[in-house]
Amino acid sequence: MRKKTEKIRAFLIRQMYEKSPTPAAAACEKFGFSRQAVGRHIRRLIEEQVVTTEGKTKGRKYVLRPIANETFTLPVSPDLQEDRVWRERVLPLLAGARENVIRICEYGFTEMLNNVVDHSEGKSVTIVVERTIAGVTMTVQDDGVGIFKKIQRVLHLDDARHALLELTKGRVTTDPARHTGEGIFFSSRVFDEFSIRSDTLFFLHNVQDSDWLVDDVPFTQGTAVEMEISADALRTTKEVFDRYISAEEDYSFSRTQIPVLLARYGDENLVSRSQAKRLLSRVNRFTQIVLDFRGIQMIGQAFADEVFLVFQNEHPAVRFSWVGAAPEVEQTIKRVRSQGAVEPKPK
Repeated sequence: MRKKTEKIRAFLIRQMYEKSPTPAAAACEKFGFSRQAVGRHIRRLIEEQVVTTEGKTKGRKYVLRPIANETFTLPVSPDLQEDRVWRERVLPLLAGARENVIRICEYGFTEMLNNVVDHSEGKSVTIVVERTIAGVTMTVQDDGVGIFKKIQRVLHLDDARHALLELTKGRVTTDPARHTGEGIFFSSRVFDEFSIRSDTLFFLHNVQDSDWLVDDVPFTQGTAVEMEISADALRTTKEVFDRYISAEEDYSFSRTQIPVLLARYGDENLVSRSQAKRLLSRVNRFTQIVLDFRGIQMIGQAFADEVFLVFQNEHPAVRFSWVGAAPEVEQTIKRVRSQGAVEPKPK
């Protein structure tokens, strides 16, 4: 009975952590309990000060009570030291958290704050740290030029959306003398959820889902990065790094995964060679490329030819693989590859 109670409590807490509008109904459906029975578990969580309520009876919402909730704003200057801010202002709020969760938070926070100092051209940065029994959410928001506009300007790209596509590949930086361009790529992979909001673009990577993009959102001054990690996460930064770093290539960042969806504008289909060239821009810096086709229902012959025939023949050392391909996409890829693309040369 105790194990059953723990499972129900854990489920309710997870639902509230994920901001489900109906955690009680979800628990009733999952465990086959009556609403009254589930209500008793929720009341116990409220008594233990794990959960609190918002709103009146009809529109009442259950939310997790914060263990820590702090917001502070700092001036941006070369003297702002991300490791000191982490050590003095953020780390104390995570006391008692799992070591791997702390290390993930340290990596993401220091990388994002360092980006603000070196790239944002802003005057101030606002930091928000929220911790509940279920997890930690950190937000780093500056008032600068905006990450997508900065990359677009420095790298002479078509537009801000093109800059986002390049950013997701990794190894993209506006200051190559001082940065490797790996921070955002790896931060987006170590957290449960990682999002960037800048100008009118919003990008979200969820560890359980595919990358997705929403545009036409309200204008955001500067850049806001939000990172979320659950309290019971088991992954480590080393495990994530090892997926993309090759010991055979002097531990270089040699593997990337690209959300193909970001090469598409609006509802257009991926049919042209120019779209494929935009997708493949700068990817010859990697030796292993995973194309994530989730959200794409079809690709045209010209697009597939450019990726799997022309580019592959011009870069035989690059190894392509793909995930999430719909049946029609898979069929097109296999048909093109059967037409004579050379296989990667053995090392």
